[in-house]
Amino acid sequence: MSAPAVRRLDPILVDRIAAGEVVERPASAVKELVENAIDAGARSIEVTVEAGGRRLIRVVDDGRGMTPEDLELAVERHATSKLPGGDLTAIDTLGFRGEALPSIGAVSRLALVTRTPAAEAGASLTVEAGLKGPVRPAPAQRGTRIEVTELFAATPARLKFLKSDRAENAAIAETLRRLAVTQAGIRFTLRTDAGQPLVLPAETGPEGDLRRLTAVLGPDFSANALPVSLAREGFAVTGHVGLPTFHRGAATHIHLAVNGRPVRDRLLLGAVRGAYADTLASDRHPVLGLAVACDPELVDVNVHPAKTEVRFREPGLVRALIVSAIHDALRRGGARSATTGAARTLDALRPAGPALALHTGVAAPSLFQPTRPGPFPAGAPSVAAPAGYRSSPTWRPAPMPRPAEPAYALAEEGGFAEAAQAAFVADVAAPPQADVRPLAEAPEAIDHPLGAARAQIHETYILAQTRDGLVIVDQHAAHERLVYERMKAERAAGGIARQGLLIPDVVEMSSEEADRLVAAAPDLDRLGLTIEAFGPGAVLVREVPAALLGASTRDLVTDILDALESSGDEEGGASATEGGPLGRRLDAVLSRMSCHGSVRAGRRLRPEEMNALLREMEATPNSGQCNHGRPTSIELKLSDIERLFGRR
Repeated sequence: MSAPAVRRLDPILVDRIAAGEVVERPASAVKELVENAIDAGARSIEVTVEAGGRRLIRVVDDGRGMTPEDLELAVERHATSKLPGGDLTAIDTLGFRGEALPSIGAVSRLALVTRTPAAEAGASLTVEAGLKGPVRPAPAQRGTRIEVTELFAATPARLKFLKSDRAENAAIAETLRRLAVTQAGIRFTLRTDAGQPLVLPAETGPEGDLRRLTAVLGPDFSANALPVSLAREGFAVTGHVGLPTFHRGAATHIHLAVNGRPVRDRLLLGAVRGAYADTLASDRHPVLGLAVACDPELVDVNVHPAKTEVRFREPGLVRALIVSAIHDALRRGGARSATTGAARTLDALRPAGPALALHTGVAAPSLFQPTRPGPFPAGAPSVAAPAGYRSSPTWRPAPMPRPAEPAYALAEEGGFAEAAQAAFVADVAAPPQADVRPLAEAPEAIDHPLGAARAQIHETYILAQTRDGLVIVDQHAAHERLVYERMKAERAAGGIARQGLLIPDVVEMSSEEADRLVAAAPDLDRLGLTIEAFGPGAVLVREVPAALLGASTRDLVTDILDALESSGDEEGGASATEGGPLGRRLDAVLSRMSCHGSVRAGRRLRPEEMNALLREMEATPNSGQCNHGRPTSIELKLSDIERLFGRR
């Protein structure tokens, strides 16, 4: 048999093949049409869809519109008004390829009505399954109205791959939100046949971008966002990033743009993940909106059919710029934690007892009297059982201890500090019974962001009073971050302070693990940990970081092994500078090491230690969360507490 002859494909078939690249689903068509409206200078764009976009997609804008001559060319292959000089290296518009409209028209019925401001009447045109009709006069408002009906009717196989109407509507809404984030000055409206319309009013002024981000990312974003602005060597990064403790379970709340174009670029996403690497749990994702601006010649936006990926001429510079910009913002955030933590705390504190009794008929807890000696004087009235206690004639709760009376008595005479200190010392020597211990007054300290320490609860949490509320601090999580940041600063300054062991410690392990540690010995030495091989399956630890003195050497080495395995082997002459592979690897090891030098839960702290911890948190970057991404503090406003007790 002879080989098939080469032939030119039918133009309509060519358009349908092109449509497969550009129009994957209804959301793809919406993206192309809305981008054209933005490029046309529209200040209001309304999108209407039916049946998830299968039956109808309508996009109406108030942009410049088109003349009848432009309209006829707009549906031809490779026709555009967006490359006046024909230079693909100087693209400053969102849409620039000519196959968007003809590709959509090749797989649907496409109807266009348009009018320019100077025209007395509009013009209309239809394209059905790739066949173009004539241009006709038509009544029209300024701008362009495009209707796409029976999408993929000419390619029914594509319909089988579409999801439910709800899923397709969600994809269209997500596409519109991503475009809206980059165009705060434009009003966007989305109407579907399955719910309330999505309306994003035009935002102006210096806070317009933040208001648009808040409308897209949720009402809590503005209170948990940090501004970003950094420029270097022809590139600029602006926007807002969420606090590390304000995170989500998916990466869909990361909005990135390059020269006004929404992108899902791997380089940029990797830079964001790297910037949050030691402040966010591995299974959580930040919430942010960032825009990269540069000369169009420094970036190629024509590397992906859907234009969602770009290629930079200096990718390393862009990555370092984003990492530095986010790091700077997070440092300015200091000890702040997300406000949503307080909301969750208040929800947990709200009593549910009355509602339970009302709906289930369960009787409210009965009153009880303590049966053992306690802080209640003889003849004291009965008190209600706390939530969760069972009412039973044979069960009685343990007495509720309180601090010694002399401390309170002396407080009225101005000697509270000394009395409290004496009570504190006595309490340390006594068996651990009291869970809450009040501290000395510090009226000048409550004006600090984290306030003045007032008590240590369950020997784990510090309760501090601020001018308008209170702060609960996890002492171990907070100190872990402080030790980590201190060791990072020491490493950056030239070397971590170390302490030699009087008797070197031998740590046994498998031969593979020992080999891995010995191979990493030069890197670990930079971190203040000096180890040597000690026969097969063992290492000798001679020096440890001074901040970790007293920690278990075996546990420390085990955690370092885990950090080395999770960070991988990133050698190859990488530098230890911020953001470099080796720098990230050393930071991962430091993060594990810092846990061993931290104040443990269950350790009693003196009042001055608690206040010193609070002050150091305020002065330390990223102290609002521990190395694992958990919050180190939660602030409750006085007004919120008053609502809990019905005072507001």
